[in-house]
Formats: sequence, structure tokens, C-alpha cells
Amino acid sequence: MTSTLSSQECRDGLPRHVAVIMDGNNRWARARGFSGVRGHRAGVESVRAVIRRAAERRIEMLTLFAFSSENWRRPADEVSALMELFLWALKREVKKLHEHDIRLSVIGDRNGFSAAIQQHIERAEALTRDNRGLHLVIAANYGGQWDLARAARRLAERVEAGELRAAQVDEAALGSQVCLAGSPPVDLCIRTSGEQRISNFLLWQLAYAEFYFTPLLWPDFDGAAFDQALDAYRGRLRRFGMTDEQVEAQHA
Repeated sequence: MTSTLSSQECRDGLPRHVAVIMDGNNRWARARGFSGVRGHRAGVESVRAVIRRAAERRIEMLTLFAFSSENWRRPADEVSALMELFLWALKREVKKLHEHDIRLSVIGDRNGFSAAIQQHIERAEALTRDNRGLHLVIAANYGGQWDLARAARRLAERVEAGELRAAQVDEAALGSQVCLAGSPPVDLCIRTSGEQRISNFLLWQLAYAEFYFTPLLWPDFDGAAFDQALDAYRGRLRRFGMTDEQVEAQHA
């Protein structure tokens, strides 16, 4: 059985790919007598802090769950404010990312967004495409079930067209069609606010991820909290189906 440990893990014990479910903006705001929108705005600073620390720690890839496909069910005024905040970030923050050699990608169903947001996503990705630092991925209007259904549909279309036989549809074929195909799998998934569920996030990509749950609400999560999550990860023994002895032998 070949090892699935990455070269970076073998070198310093840090994950290559960290995913974050940013939760607790509304609760943070309510506890202070603010509107939910104020909480989302406060969360932007935590986004900056985590991106900065991930780049400093030389994490290869950071995926942030910004807006799920289920979030459209929220109050209309909150959704509208979130869209405005997303557009503002695309206009104001991308230049800073580019200056720091950070590559930006957005995953999710873009058809749900306004033409302006779609246009700025394309511009941001084009501007940062050749950057070689941290790869920052924003999951927006994203759902893990949507991701898998789209991948299955793409394979079905190839089978229907005679380009692929049904017997060739396996894990590798499906994995080649999901979002983030070709990227390192998620090593560590962080969720803030004390909730302990994945909420339809990266269902395929989280198959062997380590999970870290913190009671901190997202606006209170900073670079130091990110370091604590990395430290907890480094203390885990990742087996990938093997025994402790087999894993230890790989590190000997």
C-alpha cells in the first residue's frame, strides 16, 4: 500500500491543505446587540488574519466556506448584504492578495450570482492565476452534494456520448470531475462556533481529513487560534487505513 502522506507532512508535520467552515458571525453580532450583517463584516478581519497566517506558515492551500448553497434560505436582507460584501471583497481585497503572490480560485455554482459578481470573480482569478504562493479557494454558492451530482452528470454525459464505458466509472474518474480535482486533498478541516458537523462542505474532498472544532466564534478566530489548530493537527496520527505500526515504520 503506497503512502498518502504528503512531502510537506513528512518534513514538518504541517498540513498541505486546510479547509475552514467559518461559523458564528450572527451569534457574535447578537451577543453584542448588533445586526447579523455587522457580524459578517467583523468576520472579514478574521479572514484576513487566517490568510496571512496560512501564508506565513507556508500552507499550500486554504479553502474557506464563505456561502453555502443552503444560505440562500436566510433572510433576504442578510443575503443581499452578504452579496454586497462579497462584491466589495472582490473589488478591494484581490489586489492585496496579488501583491502577496496569493492565487485565488472560487468554487461553487456561479450562475446564482449577479453578472457583476461573476465578472469580478473571473477578473480576480485571471489576475492571480500565475501566483506561486498560497492558493486561496473561496467556496461560494457551494454544496458538497451539488459538487458530486455535477461530477456524476459529467461522467454520465461522457458515457452517453460513447467516450467512456460505465465500467470505467470508478473513484478516480469521479474524483477527476469534482471541484478541486488535481489539488491536494484536505488534510485539516477547522470549524468555529462549537458546532460539530460539516454542513454539506467538500463531502468528497474531506474523506480522510482531520477535524478540529473550536468554540470560538468566527470573528474571534485569529492567527493564534489558527496556530492552535495546526498544533493539534501535528499531534494526530494519520493512519489512512493502516495500523499504528505501519505508520510509525514510514516515519522511522
